Amino acid sequence: MPVFRSGKGLAPEWCELEYFDIITLKAGESHVFERMGQKEKLIIGEGKARISFGDQSIEAEQHANIDLSTPGDQFSAEASEDAILIRMSGRWGEEVGGSGIFPAWKVDDPKDVGDAVTYPKETGFDNHFHDCDEYWIVFKGSGVAVSEGEHFEVGPGDCVATRMGDHHDFPIVHEPVVAVFFETTMYGQKRPGHLWEHTHGKAK
Repeated sequence: MPVFRSGKGLAPEWCELEYFDIITLKAGESHVFERMGQKEKLIIGEGKARISFGDQSIEAEQHANIDLSTPGDQFSAEASEDAILIRMSGRWGEEVGGSGIFPAWKVDDPKDVGDAVTYPKETGFDNHFHDCDEYWIVFKGSGVAVSEGEHFEVGPGDCVATRMGDHHDFPIVHEPVVAVFFETTMYGQKRPGHLWEHTHGKAK
């Protein structure tokens, strides 16, 4: 099943993203992260926080995308204003796709610029695939995500995992969605970004 929640051992076996956390901090609060995987990544979903790892300490704000490759059993965050932090752990390779934050919302005149679909759409999101696995971690809002041909009701705390070459889409939103995306190890032709069969050829 391509949707899983935070927790040890809950990710499907094939996933390079093995664990994630969504941490909400009030200004002045702090949190210590125990390392959970070979690799660690932290994205600031909202607000600002001081991130400390190894002998380094940085002030990070919304959209900051931090690869925590410094040796050590822990890293920490102290919020300088109310913040939402999304932490990812796993075993992805050195050459990965993109990562960051994306929104999805209803539009008055949805246009399907991606590969054609037979289901209703109310967003401007495109039906696409990648030359890598991709993970969406929802931390605000709710809606319907499509992955590997199945429709899933998703909301805060859900991770949608899509294998390389499989289409995925966010056609319906109930409340405006904000989520992290993470494209892990690139394979095959290693083409970056959103791919469409009508432009880039068959998915596999």
